Parts: sequence; C-alpha cells; structure tokens
Amino acid sequence: MVLVYIDLIKERRTAMKNKIIYAVCLVLIGLFLTPRLTTATELVFYFKNPAFGGNPLNGQWLMNSAQAQNKLEEPSKLFERDPIEDFKNTLNRQILYRLSMKIIDAAFGEEGLEPGHYDLGDYTIDIILTLTGIRLILTDIATGNQTIIEVPYY
Repeated sequence: MVLVYIDLIKERRTAMKNKIIYAVCLVLIGLFLTPRLTTATELVFYFKNPAFGGNPLNGQWLMNSAQAQNKLEEPSKLFERDPIEDFKNTLNRQILYRLSMKIIDAAFGEEGLEPGHYDLGDYTIDIILTLTGIRLILTDIATGNQTIIEVPYY
C-alpha cells in the first residue's frame, strides 16, 4: 500500500512537471508568434556645436564645458627664448651640417678630410681616418656620453 502511494505521488509530480513545461512552452510560442504593435520614427542627427551648423545658443555652454575641463595652465611668458642661446644653437647646427657634408664628400668623393679634434659648444668631435673608412667620435661634454660613427669608403 505504501509503495502504491509513493508511485502515485511520483506520477503526480511528473504530471505536474509536464504541465508546467507545456504551459511555459505555450506562453513562449504565443509571445513569439503573436504580432506586436511597433512604432518607429526616423533617426535625425543634429550637430550640437554651432561651428558645424548646430544651434548657436549652444556655443556658450560648449565653451564653458571646455574651459571647465581644461587642466592646462597658461605660461606667464609665451616665449622665453634667449637670442644668444638661439645664435649658439644655430651656429652649432651649421658647423655640424658642414662637417657632415665634408665627411660625405670624403667617403664618396675625391677630396680628403682633415683628421683632428674639434670643439663645438657642448660637443667635441674627433675625426680619425682609418684604412676602411672614417671614424667619428662625438662626445657630449655635459654628460660625458660618446657616440662612435664609422663611415666606410666606397
């Protein structure tokens, strides 16, 4: 008798589960198959920035927003350049340019380059002629860094 009662409970549970599953399936099918009323409008884009054709009344608001986000500080003087320092840098660049032209002429042309030691502001340049090419030793006096450049003959 007890076994029959347990079997009866199990059958009712499975029947209840099946009914729930059928009900959920019917609801889902009903949701997917029923037509819905939908409304749509066309998408319209408007510029906010008046520089691109937006509302001119937005200009002040955009400017205030940009200034509020600006984290840069204005320098007290726009250009703090020393004319003597500019002249020194320009002179160094010109000398290095002409020296590089002579090195290229010596490596690829007929003219020879005078080996030697040159002092140019914060740099010293040693030019050494070897059998395979030209060796340049550039030394930064301020930091002591050296750069060695070897240009082979052609």
